[in-house]
Order: sequence, then structure tokens, then C-alpha cells
Amino acid sequence: METEKIVIIPTYNEKENIEAIIRKVFMLPGAFHLLIVEDNSPDGTAQIVKRLMTEFPEKLHIMERAGKLGLGTAYIDGFKWALEKGYQYIFEMDADFSHNPEDLVRLYDACVNGADLAIGSRYISGINVVNWPMGRVLMSYYASAYVRLITGMRIKDTTAGFKCYKRKVLETIDFDRIKFKGYAFQIEMKFTTWKFGFNIVEVPIIFTDRKEGKSKMSGGIFSEAIWGVVRMKWRSFFRSYKRAA
Repeated sequence: METEKIVIIPTYNEKENIEAIIRKVFMLPGAFHLLIVEDNSPDGTAQIVKRLMTEFPEKLHIMERAGKLGLGTAYIDGFKWALEKGYQYIFEMDADFSHNPEDLVRLYDACVNGADLAIGSRYISGINVVNWPMGRVLMSYYASAYVRLITGMRIKDTTAGFKCYKRKVLETIDFDRIKFKGYAFQIEMKFTTWKFGFNIVEVPIIFTDRKEGKSKMSGGIFSEAIWGVVRMKWRSFFRSYKRAA
């Protein structure tokens, strides 16, 4: 395989951002590949990706799904595809430039240097969020503090969605046991990775809220996280987290 690295980007109505983010990733050093997991956007996002696939036939891939099936299932479908194709480093990234694509290189370097999961962290070196209302910043920051309190994890940014997994982490996790479908999926994946004893490293990033397109966040997302974390912790008492030899 030409590259070991695949970046998974779930999309729904991202026509304003998708071409720019694809071109930016392909300008990076290190030969990243891209998998767009597309949930039947009515705005024509998939058509833009397919047009670009003729320009980048070996590096750009699309998985088209029937509709909005949840962020968690989008990533899990992408993980399964990436593992089947033999990729060694599997990234999560948003389509809207809230994650700086240039930081993909830093996440990769963290994994090469010993991390099993590298997290692009908004809170490991203060609060590094741009263009969010203060209420949302505080909600996110204290949500992470709450998750740390309930779970015992020491991760500063427990809800972060900018990550690099080594292949062995995703091979270890039973995706059928991941319960969350929305943004709390990010918490559950970190918690499961931590319970299996993998080395997790936070890499400081600056998170910039989207300039184009519409945010997918809602109050229900935070409510899922708040109550779901308690259930997740409770379920963990009845599970074994022994890795296969």
C-alpha cells in the first residue's frame, strides 16, 4: 500500500467545505488517504467528492450510506473499512475546518513516538477554542471535567473528535459493544481504549468553530453524554478488558 494513513471524515451537508478540506489534506506531507462517509446529503456533497475522485483516484474514497445514521455508526463503518484495507493509522476529523488538517501530522508523529491513541486536545494547555460563545466553551470544558470525575480517566478533552488510532486499538475494540451513536461515542471510544490499557497522548491543538455550513450540535447531544456516561461506567464493572495475547 502506498500509505499507511487514512483520514475518515463523516459528512452531511458539507458542500461549502468538502472540496477545500480534501485538497488541504492531500497537500500535506506524508501521503494521507481520505475516506468520506457520506450520509446521503441533499446538498450534493457526494457529487463533489465523486468529481474529485477522478482527480485523486488512488487516495480519495467514499462510502455512501442511506441517511443520517449517527456519528458513531459513521466512524465504526469507516473503521471497519480501513481495517479491511490494511491501514495502520486511522484518523478521525471533521469536515468543517474546526480541526486544522495540518495537525494530522502532529497526531501521526505522536503515534509513531509511542501513543496508541493520539487526541487533538483543546484543553491540555489551557482552553484553546476560537469563535465559540462562552456558554458553549464552558459547557464543553465542564462536560470533560464531569466525564473525568465519573470515569477516572485523566484525559483533559474527553469529547474531542480529532484523533489518530493505531490499528491494534481498533482491532481490540468490539464495535458491537459500543452503545453511543451521537457525540458521546467519542467519550465511549476513549474510555474503552483507556480500559484496555492503551497509551493515550493528548496533543494540544487550537479548535476553530466552523465558518461555513451549519453545526450539528444540539442540547440532546450533551444530555446523552451526561446520563450516558454513568451507564457506561456502570456497564464497565461487568466487562473484561483483557487484550488478546
